[in-house]
Amino acid sequence: MTIGIAFPLSVPALWGAWIVYWIAAARDAKPMQWRESAGALILRKLPLLLCALLLIGPRWLPPPLTAPVAPAGLSLPLAGTIMVAGGLGFAVWARRHLGRNWSGWVEVKKDHALVRTGPYRLVRHPIYCGLLFALAGTALAIGEWRGVPALVFAVLGFLVTIRAEEAQMRRLFPEYERYRRQTAALIPFLW
Repeated sequence: MTIGIAFPLSVPALWGAWIVYWIAAARDAKPMQWRESAGALILRKLPLLLCALLLIGPRWLPPPLTAPVAPAGLSLPLAGTIMVAGGLGFAVWARRHLGRNWSGWVEVKKDHALVRTGPYRLVRHPIYCGLLFALAGTALAIGEWRGVPALVFAVLGFLVTIRAEEAQMRRLFPEYERYRRQTAALIPFLW
């Protein structure tokens, strides 16, 4: 297999392995005490769905979105693949560190704990940080303009989720406000 063929296959393989892990790890979560409504979940996930459709569905997109960002070569696919691996690895580290407190919903678990160690020392939302980095890597590896609106949708979806999660964390943990002031939300040391 040549390098030119390996990169287009490696990004979907990395995402596929991540999805399998994510589904398997979700089975070990603590029981739910409170959960957002299904309507709120749909509104939060819609921008992420649009992001995914832009990244995986080029056949139905208008030609300007599928135009290359740069001349063909290996540098963008290589850099993008490395970013995908790094971002997904960071998200997995955060997921493992969060342990049984994890949820795909905005919800409060029974005996919910405020985790501030591991990747949570760097950012309050390391899973989203890692996923955004991996999505940026995916867009870079694809090398088409559709990656720009895809990332905008991803950022929008994560910002809405962060807002909803932080409202619950402030309500549940009095010390959350201090943690929020001391730790960046999404980009280590910046924001």
